[in-house]
Amino acid sequence: MEDFGRRLRAGAARFARALTWRRVLAAFVLLTALATTPWAWVRISSAPHRHTAADVPGAPVALVLGAGLTRSGAPTSFLAGRLDVAAELYRTGRVEVLLVSGDNGTTDYDEPGAMRDYLVARGVPGQVVVADYAGFDTWDSCTRAKRVFGVSELIVVTQSFHLPRAVALCRAAGLEARGVGHDTSRGWAVTTAYGHFREVFAAGKAMWDGLVTRPDPTFLGPPEMGVTSALRL
Repeated sequence: MEDFGRRLRAGAARFARALTWRRVLAAFVLLTALATTPWAWVRISSAPHRHTAADVPGAPVALVLGAGLTRSGAPTSFLAGRLDVAAELYRTGRVEVLLVSGDNGTTDYDEPGAMRDYLVARGVPGQVVVADYAGFDTWDSCTRAKRVFGVSELIVVTQSFHLPRAVALCRAAGLEARGVGHDTSRGWAVTTAYGHFREVFAAGKAMWDGLVTRPDPTFLGPPEMGVTSALRL
């Protein structure tokens, strides 16, 4: 009888250990699913709408997302790359207007102004460059393009590693959006690798903003006619 009791207790202990491991495995599977589902949504939903500058279908507007300024106030190398792509889209007739969207949260930091100056210095007519001074993040830029500037169809321009999220968010904001990316993998391999890594985590917020909460941008403001007026030129 005592031997039977020991076997029973040993069996119960083995069962408890197995149950614990099953719980750990279940928790791991759940956490993995929670982590990868937003990334999968970003990649899959944007896949048919990502292009190169050479094969992207035309659209009235290119939305160029900000990527920071240097200490001198000039566009960073990443931002300059995006602007070069946008200028190419304009020169080849794929877009008519460039909407440059970035941070102008303080008087001494004017990202859209620097973007506009860069484009004009490279031959893009100033009257077709429209500035969005409250593009504080990707969702803000996309939803303001729709709700403030009245855009319904555009090509969003950013780095290639950021492009899936940018296209997915713009389409979630109600835009007929396609995207073209600036490839930085050769000149900035380490930074680009970090960008890809960061996008895995940023996808969670993107899915939450785009599909669940759909928040107002940081600054909504009244409608602006800049894009509409530029398209009439």
